[in-house]
Amino acid sequence: MASKLTANGVYEGSRIILPEHREAYLAQEALQRRRGKPALDEQEMQLIEEAILESYKECRSVTLTVFNPFDDEIMRGVVTSIDKPNRRIKLVRGDEDYSWPRIEEIISASI
Repeated sequence: MASKLTANGVYEGSRIILPEHREAYLAQEALQRRRGKPALDEQEMQLIEEAILESYKECRSVTLTVFNPFDDEIMRGVVTSIDKPNRRIKLVRGDEDYSWPRIEEIISASI
């Protein structure tokens, strides 16, 4: 039987993970799972802008897919305002629920 004091037994028998080390390890794994934003061509951007404009003018519901580094977010609602200087839109999803997604973050749109 091998002694704990031989062949690096002291360190082998006393391995522990500190909570701070575990959190740092999990944060590093999460960063590695990030993905890049897909590059949209000019035609796709034009289709997205047309769907937004049609929703704004006709008060029709639009479905937007907004980019997120970990998981895309799907939003459905009516565009009630377009903020041209900041390139964002006001998407109303319910009576009092709304959001301001940036136009650059939208990767697809459909009426």
